[in-house]
Amino acid sequence: MAFTVAVAGASGYAGGELLRLLAAHPEFEIRTVTGHSTAGQPLIASQPHLRSLAHLTLQPTEPDVLDGHDIVFFALPHGASGELTAQLRDVRLAIDCGADHRLTDPADWAAFYGGEHHEAWSYGVPELLVAGGGAGAPRKQRDALVGATRIAAPGCNASTVALSLAPGIAAGVIEPEDLVSVLAVGPSGAGKAAKTHLLGAELMGSANPYAVGGSHRHIPEIRQALRGAGASTEPSISFTPVLVPMSRGILATSTARIATRADGSRPDAAEIRAAWERAYADEPFVHLLPEGQVPRTADTLGANTCLIGLAVDEAAGRVVVIGALDNLAKGTAGAAIQSANIALGLPETLGLSTNGVAP
Repeated sequence: MAFTVAVAGASGYAGGELLRLLAAHPEFEIRTVTGHSTAGQPLIASQPHLRSLAHLTLQPTEPDVLDGHDIVFFALPHGASGELTAQLRDVRLAIDCGADHRLTDPADWAAFYGGEHHEAWSYGVPELLVAGGGAGAPRKQRDALVGATRIAAPGCNASTVALSLAPGIAAGVIEPEDLVSVLAVGPSGAGKAAKTHLLGAELMGSANPYAVGGSHRHIPEIRQALRGAGASTEPSISFTPVLVPMSRGILATSTARIATRADGSRPDAAEIRAAWERAYADEPFVHLLPEGQVPRTADTLGANTCLIGLAVDEAAGRVVVIGALDNLAKGTAGAAIQSANIALGLPETLGLSTNGVAP
């Protein structure tokens, strides 16, 4: 019997991507979609590409509308879902695609978001390494999602960087301090609300840095993930996103110092690469590319994949990791559905594809 599903915030970009993927899921039945200013309108007026869901009408985003479903996905602006999730009484699984339930430290929330801090939920990045697994059988965040009833889907930039760097930190082959990540990102990650700096006339033919100087809200989430992966000291990262004229996608170029052992030696290139090979060898959606290859965002569009390229810059004493994913798919909606599959005991890959759309 199919699980009944409601999607709150169904008229936005993340909500639309959730619905696109859910529509092809054999075990999920989309029963309810909600919006704010769009309530009362046909879903297809906001999401004209979702032809199979033309029969749905957007309802108000209220607790009594959402209660009673097996699964509720929240695709709401940051700060909007926490109050709603607290009022759910009859929902088997709730998944928040916003930031409200990601951060464990109230001080981080106060510093980067402000307002009320809500309880942290199980973090929805199944492939993320967590400390305590040992070198032979690395432990993953997947274990914490089995049977979960409340899941926080990741920030798309945060998961790209965390998946890029966690294997090296967990294996002790890179230092957790002096991490540097520069990201080329598509503007769909900023949501569907009209904003002048996201207009086509502002973006086309230009690259636009934003949240420069350590102010981006995904920084504490990255630090939290890398801390959990077993960082020997508190992670520090310089994080700079750059808006580029592609509607969706993230290309994160992250560099880290090669670790120096107590005896003064350093791991060689083969040992460094082995850390990432060991971490992702059996993962269906996170793929380390062959040596010498680097990913393109184009190869991830519409797919639930994170592609990773790895190089060692011996002269600089740094490891260079390039991660690419679709911010709306693997970065948000795909991660949410993948995590839901695990929580409900379904095959993890159900309803999700590694095949992108090209050209």
